[in-house]
This record gives sequence, C-alpha cells and structure tokens, in this order.
Amino acid sequence: MKEFKLSNDVILRYQDLPGHEIPIIFIHGLGCTSSFDYPQVASMACLSNHRCILIDLVGSGYSDKPKSFDYTIENHANYLEALLDFLHVDEFVIFGHSMGGAVSITLANLVSSRVKSLILSEANLDSGGGFFSKKIANYSEKDFIESGYKDLINESIFSGNTEWAAGLSNSSPIAIYRNAASLIKGHIPSWREIYYSLEMPKTYIYGSNTLPDPDYDELIGKNINVVVVPDAGHSMAWENPEGLALMIKRSI
Repeated sequence: MKEFKLSNDVILRYQDLPGHEIPIIFIHGLGCTSSFDYPQVASMACLSNHRCILIDLVGSGYSDKPKSFDYTIENHANYLEALLDFLHVDEFVIFGHSMGGAVSITLANLVSSRVKSLILSEANLDSGGGFFSKKIANYSEKDFIESGYKDLINESIFSGNTEWAAGLSNSSPIAIYRNAASLIKGHIPSWREIYYSLEMPKTYIYGSNTLPDPDYDELIGKNINVVVVPDAGHSMAWENPEGLALMIKRSI
C-alpha cells in the first residue's frame, strides 16, 4: 500500500502493482474499496502484465476519512488528477465501477489527452442515483451517521451481501452519505453528456444478470463498445473476476 498526501494533508492510499504494459487506474463504487474489490481482477493472467493502480477513494478503505471533505464526484476527480500527475503516468486506461464510473468520466474529461481508453462497468451516468444512493439520501446526514449507516451494514449482512457490508464497514458514514448526495444531485452537463462527448475509445460493461437494460441500445448507438460479463450482476468484480478482467483486457 502506497500513500499520496493531498494539498489538505489528507492521505490517499493505493496499491501500485507493477507491470510493463499500459497502466490501468481502478476506481471503485459507493461503499466499496479498490483494495478489496480488484486485487483478484488485476492478478488474472490477461492483466498480470499491466501496471494496475488500485485506489481507495478518500473516505473509503485505507485512505483517510476527513469529516471536512465534501465528497463530491468532482472533488474526487480533482485529487485523482493530482495523483496521476505525481505518478508521472503519461498514458493510462481508466476503469470505473458504478459511482466510480461518474468519477472516471469526470477525471477523463480533466486529463483526456492522456487517456488511452475509458472503461466503465454499470456506471452512474445521470442524476438521481441508484437504489442504494437513494436509500441513503432518504436520511438526513445526522440520522444516517447515527443510525442509518449501521442499519445499512446490518441489512447487507442479513441479505447475504457480505462483501458490500465489508466495504461499508471500512468507509466513513459521512463519506457514504455525501457520496450518495452527490450522485443524487448529479452534474450539469450530465455525466452522460460528458461521456458521450469524450473522444477516446470507450467501453461500457454490463453483468449478464443486469440485462435487459434500457441504455444498452442507446450506448451502442453512441459508438460505445458494449460488452457483457457472463454469470454476474452489478457486483461483477466479486461474482466473476476472471470474466471482468477479460472484458477489461479486450477493451484496452
């Protein structure tokens, strides 16, 4: 695990797995951590020659969890740009999942000349959030911190979603709430509009169990490479890590 100190003295932590092929930047979703989600994906034979940088966003996993940070999608992308500058990577692939997809779009827009390929898996493209971000945002921030956070962890354990419960348990409740609020608020122009306007090669990954999805045909119509990981749903990094790794490799 490596460290990068941000301008506000917050420490961002990440794994930097060596490889001689183009670096892949992994950006996780809401309530998750790259250090938990992606080591198995990055270790698959098809990706093992790539430098893989697995980032725990501020507020999640091993990174610092400051109460003063706003946890907006835009400011996650801003400090990730600073990290990439610090690492002196001139060309790279960005992979982002769910909320990390919105962060990835925003980051790719900041550093577009350096992005060889933008790969998203079931990303947030529009305001309004998804099922869990809506559920979280139904609380006030105070109520979520005091009770909703523990309730969400317990509900995840009870439903058998123990991987997400583990990620939640290692995330700041303030970060979880403000991340969800940022997804609900969205951005103008929308992440979808920015995504469509970006000129680098783009791939959007679905888990087979998620389909059918109303965006499937629209994404294809926007000249985005749409691929499917078999035997997986939204949590494809846990459900079929080899299948996800293969789709990432084919999309580079």
